Parts: sequence; structure tokens; C-alpha cells
Amino acid sequence: MPRIRLILQYHGARYHGWQVQPGQPTIQGTLQNALAKIAAAPVSLVASGRTDSGVHALAQVAHFDSDRVLPTETWPRALNANLPDDIVVLAADQVDDQFHARYLAVGKHYRYRILNRPIRCPFRRDRSWHIPQALNVAAMAEAANHLTGDHDYTSFRASGCGADTPNRTVHRIDVLRDGDEVVFEVTGRGFLKQMVRNLVGTVVEVGHGREQSGWAAQVLAARDRCAAGPTAPAHGLTLVSVDYGV
Repeated sequence: MPRIRLILQYHGARYHGWQVQPGQPTIQGTLQNALAKIAAAPVSLVASGRTDSGVHALAQVAHFDSDRVLPTETWPRALNANLPDDIVVLAADQVDDQFHARYLAVGKHYRYRILNRPIRCPFRRDRSWHIPQALNVAAMAEAANHLTGDHDYTSFRASGCGADTPNRTVHRIDVLRDGDEVVFEVTGRGFLKQMVRNLVGTVVEVGHGREQSGWAAQVLAARDRCAAGPTAPAHGLTLVSVDYGV
């Protein structure tokens, strides 16, 4: 049975995350319904990871198996004709049946945007977290440096996280000002449930001047979610890319 890999983009504002939930609109459910129409049979779609409710993606990777044989260039065209305009298939290709979108991923890149100006922007209301108070970006960048490496990230793990271990590797957290936005670029091998949003929320506490940059290291060492800052809103987060080491 052929295995097809898809590269997906979606605007997650009106969806309850990736994973199928009965009675709720989800990215996976919407795509599987479109796939079933084309394949004339139920199709199970596996993604590199489950994005939360409201989170976006520029290049999510997913795969499925189907008896329906089509030229690979036909899958995006056929799927996009059956998808709403906030989900799009960018590309498709046939892969070896050993390929697995989740288990073979060796890295992910997330971007978090904060609109940092006194006046909100209606055009960015569901793509960035509006913080009207000035943020100390230099202090935030220093704090973020304490949160990279190979660590136990229990302090940044949401309740209900089903991961077997809290240990993760975060390669980089860059905090930059881009005009009226503060942008986090976060790369790592993988992340716990809401981990990126919890990292951002903690670093923002430093940006507000409520904590010093070294506090971030103390939060990490505490291995206690109660020690960290609040969870940043989902709508500022975008999955930028998934790395398979090839």
C-alpha cells in the first residue's frame, strides 16, 4: 500500500488543535474527511506532532497509507479542492513505507510572536500575543539562554502531558525585536505538551522586569510547573518546520 507524505499549512484559530475530537473541528479530522472522499475509504493521517488548539503551522508534515493510486502531484490539487481555505496542502510525495512523520522527526522549529506596542492590531489578533507594556528584549534573550541544552523540563510541562520522560533537548531560543514585534525562534529535538508556550510565558516575566534573567535557570532546576511563568496564549505560536535529518 503506497505511503504518501504531505506538507501542510494551516491557520489554527478556529480548530481545536490537530487531534481528532468528537464533535469538534480539528485539523486532523478535516483532512481525514477530505482524504476519505478522494480515497473512497477511511484514511488515518499521522502528523509529526499534535499542535494545540489555536496553534498554526507553516510546514507541518504528515503521512497516510491508501490503496488509491494517484500521481503525487494530484493529491494536493484534489485535497485542496475539498478543504476550507484555512488549511492547504503544499506538496505530496510517495515515501518508503518505513517513513513515519512522528517517529523519524529529529527536530522542530517553532516561532512565537508578541505584538509589543500600546495599540493592538486587528489583523494580527489571532497570530500574535498583544502585550502593550514595553519589554526588555535583551534581558529576555539572556533568560532564554538559561533554558537551552539537555534538561528535565518538568517546570515547562503542562498537566496531562503523556510523554514518557520530561527530558528534552532544546538547541536554541533566539529572542529578537522585529519592528513592533518580539519574536521567539525555538528549535529542538522535540517538545512536551505546551512546553514552548510555557518557555515563552516564563521569559516574558523577565521582559516585564518582574524577575531577573537568572531566575529562568532556577525555574528549570526546580522541576516544578508552579515555579514557572504563565502559559503564553496559543494563537502566537506557529510550527515553522520539521527536520528529518536529510
